[in-house]
Amino acid sequence: MADIDDVRRIAGQLADSAYDEDSATCQVEGTQYAWRWRERVHPKQTKVPRPDVLVVRVDGEDDKQALIAANPETLFTEPHYDGYPMVLVRVPEIGVEQLTELLDDSRRLTQEWARSRPARRRGGGSRRRSGS
Repeated sequence: MADIDDVRRIAGQLADSAYDEDSATCQVEGTQYAWRWRERVHPKQTKVPRPDVLVVRVDGEDDKQALIAANPETLFTEPHYDGYPMVLVRVPEIGVEQLTELLDDSRRLTQEWARSRPARRRGGGSRRRSGS
């Protein structure tokens, strides 16, 4: 079974990937592809970080439902992620091999998405420099 050290190690081994200790996120191309889930324990109160559960991007709603159906002990969702291609992963319940596969797929999907977006304009638009 996996733990947060496995998440750090796997993220560090994947191409173009990194684990950010400060935000507890896996990132590629400056974009998160896996992060610590924050659970709403009490209505109208701040969500509580759950270091034992990751949110991971998957390849669409059909993939999400198939993964959860095949792995109900390790993968789940919540209403906040309804309609989004994300699954929640119980890290202590998942094997390292399956976690590696999920993180690698999420990294790849996120990287493809990041590369397909139009480049952001630098400098905030059409500001004029003084003295022009």
